[in-house]
Amino acid sequence: MKSLRYICYSLMMGLALLFGASCSLEQPLENEQIAEETDYTQTENMVLMLHGAYAELYATQWETYPTLAVRGDDVNAAGDQDPLIQTDAFRYDRNFWIYNSVWLNLYSDILHWHGAIEEIQKYQEAGAPENTAQQYIAEIKVMQALQLLQLARLWGDILIPNNSAPAALFDVEVSRFEDVMQYISDLMDEAIPQLPNVRPNQRSDVRGGVTSYTALAIKAMANLELKNYQAVADATEQIMGSGLFSLEEDYYQLFKIPGKLNDENLLEFQYSDYGTGTGTSNRFSFEVYGPSSWTPAREGIGGGWGFFEPTVKYIKFMLDRGDYTRLRTSVLFTPDGIARIQDDPNYAELPDWVANETPEGDVFNNHPRYLFLSGKHYLPSTQITPGRTTYGENKNLIIIRYAEVLLMHAEALVNGAASSISADAAVNEVRNRAGLNDLSNVTLDDVLNEKYAEFAMEWGIRFYDLARYERADELTHEGKVYQPIEHRFVPYPLQQIDILPQLREWNR
Repeated sequence: MKSLRYICYSLMMGLALLFGASCSLEQPLENEQIAEETDYTQTENMVLMLHGAYAELYATQWETYPTLAVRGDDVNAAGDQDPLIQTDAFRYDRNFWIYNSVWLNLYSDILHWHGAIEEIQKYQEAGAPENTAQQYIAEIKVMQALQLLQLARLWGDILIPNNSAPAALFDVEVSRFEDVMQYISDLMDEAIPQLPNVRPNQRSDVRGGVTSYTALAIKAMANLELKNYQAVADATEQIMGSGLFSLEEDYYQLFKIPGKLNDENLLEFQYSDYGTGTGTSNRFSFEVYGPSSWTPAREGIGGGWGFFEPTVKYIKFMLDRGDYTRLRTSVLFTPDGIARIQDDPNYAELPDWVANETPEGDVFNNHPRYLFLSGKHYLPSTQITPGRTTYGENKNLIIIRYAEVLLMHAEALVNGAASSISADAAVNEVRNRAGLNDLSNVTLDDVLNEKYAEFAMEWGIRFYDLARYERADELTHEGKVYQPIEHRFVPYPLQQIDILPQLREWNR
C-alpha cells in the first residue's frame, strides 16, 4: 500500500513523460507528516486526502487566470507576455507556451484529485465512515468540475479523465463541448446530496470549503453554456431560496482583507500569512496584476508585473452609467490613463474621485506597460501585515459570488425559464448594492450589461457571456476583430497534439 506521497511522485513522473513537461503535484498538507507506507485502517488520516486536494486547488499557477480572462472587452493583455497579447487579439498559435502550461495546470489538478478519490475509497473499504468518505469525494468532484469547466471554456471539445493514471488519457475519447457541460451538470447532481447545506464560511472543518451551494452554482454555469435555462433557474433559485447568502454592502472591501470569507462568496481560494510578519505564507501570485511602478502608502511593499489592464471601453461604459462604486473598485488609474480618457472630448470632465491615488494613499505611477490596473486584484498596502512585503499578500481569490448567482438567474428568466423570483428582483438586488436605480421589465441586454459592470476582470465572465450569444460586434474593439466560429476556442497545444493521437484526429 503506497502513501499519497508516493502516488503524487508517480503521478508527477507520469505527467512528465506523457505531456513532455515536469510539474510538481505534491503540495504540503498543512505540514502534516505522511508515512511511507499507508495503514488505511488509521481512518483518522483520511482527511489528509481532502487537505491535499484543497492545497492543489489553491496552488493555481499564475498564467491560468489571465489566459481564461483576457479575451473580453473588459480586459487588455498588458506587459511583455506576447502569448497573452496575441490571445487577447484573437491571434492564436498552437506553439504558445502558455496554452500548454494552462493545459498541464488544469489536467494535473484533475488527475491529482482522481488519485485522492482513489485513496479515500481505500480508507472507506478499511472502515472509515461512509458518510465522511462520500462527502470528501463529493468536495473533490466539485473541484474537478470547476477545472473541466475552465478547460472546456478554453478548448471546447476536451478529454475527461476517468482515473488518476496519466497513460489512461490515451484511451479517452474527445468529448464535445456540450457533452462536457452535461457531464459537469450530472457530476454536480452526484455531489450535491453528499455536501453540507451551509455557506462556505459556516464550515468549521474546512473554512471556506465547498458546499452544496458551490456545486449548484457550477451546475448553473454548465447549464448556462448548454442554454438549458430552466436548469439554470432551478439551481440558482435553490441557492437564493436558502436565505444563506447576501451581497456585501461594501463592494470595494469585498475584494480586500475585510471581504475574506464573506457571506457573498460561494467559492474563494484561501490564502494566509497567519497573521505574522515573517515565516510561512501561502499566497496567490497577485503580482501578475500589480503595478510595475507605484508609491505605496506603506513603504517597502513590492509591486508587480502589470499584465492585466482594464479597457478604455469598459471605463467609458461605466462612466456613462454613472456606475461609480463599481468603477472605483474595478479600475486603478495612472496619470497617463486619466489623460487617455480625457482625450475624448465627451470625457474631458471626470468625477473628482478619478485620480491615480487610492483612498488608502497608494499612488499608481505611469509605466509604458499599461494605462490602468485591476482594482479587484489590488490590496491596499495599509492592509498588508507589517513585515510582509509582497503585493497582495494575504488576499484571497474570489471564484464564485452570490451576485453571479443572481444574474445567472435573471439571464435564465429573460431566456424563457420560469421561477418564483423575478428577473427584475434579481437584477435590482445587484444594482441597488451599486447605488443604481431599479429597472423594470429587464431584457437580455440589461442582464448582460449588468454582468459587464459587475464582473469586469473576473474569470473571463464577460468574454464567455458574449461568446455564448455570438456578440461579435461587442468583442470587436480597439483593433481586435472577433469571429465567432474561429475565435471562441483556442487551439489545442502543439505539444499535446504530438502526444495524444485523438487530438490529432479530432475534426473541430
